[in-house]
Amino acid sequence: MRPSGRNLAQMRPISIETGVMRHAEGSCLIKCGDTHVLCTATIEDNPPRFLKGTGLGWVTAEYGMLPRATNTRNRREAAQGKQSGRTQEIQRLIGRSLRAGIDRSALGERQISIDCDVIQADGGTRCASITGGWVALRLAVNKLLAGRAITSDPILDHVAAVSCGIYAGQPLLDLDYAEDSEAGTDGNFVLTGGGRLIEVQMSAEGATFSRGEMGQLLDLAEAGMADLVAAQKAAIG
Repeated sequence: MRPSGRNLAQMRPISIETGVMRHAEGSCLIKCGDTHVLCTATIEDNPPRFLKGTGLGWVTAEYGMLPRATNTRNRREAAQGKQSGRTQEIQRLIGRSLRAGIDRSALGERQISIDCDVIQADGGTRCASITGGWVALRLAVNKLLAGRAITSDPILDHVAAVSCGIYAGQPLLDLDYAEDSEAGTDGNFVLTGGGRLIEVQMSAEGATFSRGEMGQLLDLAEAGMADLVAAQKAAIG
């Protein structure tokens, strides 16, 4: 039995509320159980300097946690004068994942910045950020299309992510913090709506894992993607 009482292959409840930030071109509040992340998308007409004259657009991301997103207060990274290595790694992952789902030539020479702010953390914050970040990106691109700033849709497919791991010898889908902190194997899977892999992060946390166990976790992740994509589709209508 899982600490949450869920079945081994059961996702946490997922909800995505859109239009939560008045000024952002796209925004949503995604809730995956007790993990809540605010995601916003900002359209900037100027691409990064290294893309000037290429005709290609760019999607980038920033990630952060509010001081009381966890059970103890964390100092704001701005107050410390630098981002942690974990923060930098996560926001690069979010940016890579979302760029994999777009046609950058169709986006044109502009940048869309995705900001992911964790309001409350209970495991899987990077996965929730990717899933919600895609919704914010989709809404921003819809505005570009509606305003005829672009002529074709640059979004190729849904992009979402889910964590899986081996806890007490059992493969589990969508780990919460109690499971993640005790998991023998921990993995994050980023996939497209069509089931193509974008990125897999897996590590042994005190116990090695077999190729067969890795396959079991991938099977769980693919099953979880159906729920995530359904939630994305419901959110954007």
